Amino acid sequence: MLASFLPDSVEPWFALILMIASFGTSAISAAFGLGGGVLLIAIMGLGMPLSALVPVHGAVQLGSNAGRAMLQWRNATPWILVWFGAGSVLGTMFAGRLTLEVPETLWRLALGLFILVITWMPKPKFGKTAKPVVFLNGVLAAILTMFFGATGPLVVSINAPHSKTRHGVVATHAIAMTMQHFLKILMFGFLGFVFAPWVPLIVVMILSGYLGTVLGTRILDRLPEAFFRTALRAVVTALALALIVQGLLILF
Repeated sequence: MLASFLPDSVEPWFALILMIASFGTSAISAAFGLGGGVLLIAIMGLGMPLSALVPVHGAVQLGSNAGRAMLQWRNATPWILVWFGAGSVLGTMFAGRLTLEVPETLWRLALGLFILVITWMPKPKFGKTAKPVVFLNGVLAAILTMFFGATGPLVVSINAPHSKTRHGVVATHAIAMTMQHFLKILMFGFLGFVFAPWVPLIVVMILSGYLGTVLGTRILDRLPEAFFRTALRAVVTALALALIVQGLLILF
């Protein structure tokens, strides 16, 4: 019965795993601001064709982040969204024109190393340059997400220091990623990817992800601010190291 609603390339048992994974990873993202997207695309990659991986992941993440944005939007930092959104539009348009096939190993290693540097380097006082920095973050992340899929750690590592509270970090990140995933699936549609066979799976993953978001939001409300900032850095570092290890394993 379930198989009739799925693409031929996805087994019913794996679809059930993806629904559960969407719930769990959305809870992680809602509580800590990120982490769920990278973990989800890693799980999806175990049983989905590579040609559909990034577009379908983008559609699911659009729903997941939109649900989180609806629950937490009041805490967002508006100026970050304006400048990041503008950069995302430019980056998506540029990425849609790229025809280069960049090796997956290179993307993983470069992105992981960049995230580590951004996360642990002394944070400069951006002052009047803060807005251009956020704008360039939007451009770079929009380009990378078309090829790599999950760039949440990169986005939050640059945007988070400009939000004053943990709720601001999570809400701003949710809206920023909603915008970027929306632009991404529009571009994939323009480039010819057919989403129709994947719609049932996308919808159920979005619904289970929303339930995870509700749970994660309740966890966020109970986290002390200092603990959240420490945990956020730890999660970003772990994800960056995972990307580097994955790249090295593919290389060797």
